[in-house]
Amino acid sequence: MAVVLDSTSRPRHPEKAHRPDTPAASKPPWIRVKAPHSRGYAETRTIVRAHGLHTVCEEAGCPNIGECWDKKHATFMVMGDTCTRACAFCNVKTGLPGALDSAEPARVALATSKLGLRHVVVTSVDRDDLDDGGAAHFAAIIRAIRAHCPATSIEVLTPDFLRKDGAASIVVAARPDVFNHNLETVPAKYLAVRPGARYYVSIRLLQQVKEIDATIFTKSGIMLGLGEQRHEVLQVMDDLRAADVDFLTIGQYLQPTRKHHPVERFVPPEEFKSYETIAYAKGFLMVSASPLTRSSHHAGDAFARLRAAREARSAR
Repeated sequence: MAVVLDSTSRPRHPEKAHRPDTPAASKPPWIRVKAPHSRGYAETRTIVRAHGLHTVCEEAGCPNIGECWDKKHATFMVMGDTCTRACAFCNVKTGLPGALDSAEPARVALATSKLGLRHVVVTSVDRDDLDDGGAAHFAAIIRAIRAHCPATSIEVLTPDFLRKDGAASIVVAARPDVFNHNLETVPAKYLAVRPGARYYVSIRLLQQVKEIDATIFTKSGIMLGLGEQRHEVLQVMDDLRAADVDFLTIGQYLQPTRKHHPVERFVPPEEFKSYETIAYAKGFLMVSASPLTRSSHHAGDAFARLRAAREARSAR
């Protein structure tokens, strides 16, 4: 199978270019989605292109892009389109990123306004080359959106800021409504799936956010189908609850190319439902678990339910 190329005809994933192809399993019926072609999708794409922005919807090959963009729900990916990490599951381009664009916060805010977003999700590539991992850039984007769209709630999906002391405090000081950082998989799979990250660093990041500002909602997500065991998934839930994380998402891993980690198993919908029931029993305020669940899928509706769940719990 050919290696996926970027617009300059270079491999998107040079570190994977010479790996042998892994098996690509046929998707079950519950995974398949329609190709995007709606008017709303086209309008969203036009706005994103006009403001020179990247989206994780495109860069990571999200299966929900047609549904979300039809409703003009785009997830902005900031700080460029090139990641300093080389995770085995991810389709975002890897390599040495360029300099930060100081005008990007204003463009994100303007696009948020033009799309009419009541809830906006902003994520990024990993920027291990920056002293703060990009924390100040996240803060600038939050402030720009607040100034331009004061009624819009803001969710950030950040890197782990590994070895970037003080980065979490910079982002939290800008007061996003939701601070999301995904664990992605169980700790035993990190070396194969997420080699540049450390599981307990990610747990600690989420815990720090609550220590700095307990009013900010925290959120994390994992993928199933990477070879994890059930008891390991349950342990991840316990670790997240110990860090006082409010919202858990669980979705099916889908293999971007044959150079990426193979899908070990397609988890049936009823098993996702079982995990959802258990997660609620463990104390999460909000759980989204299904084969097509992704971090930013229906994020606005989920945020409204998350706030309602906190209010209901406080009223008891």
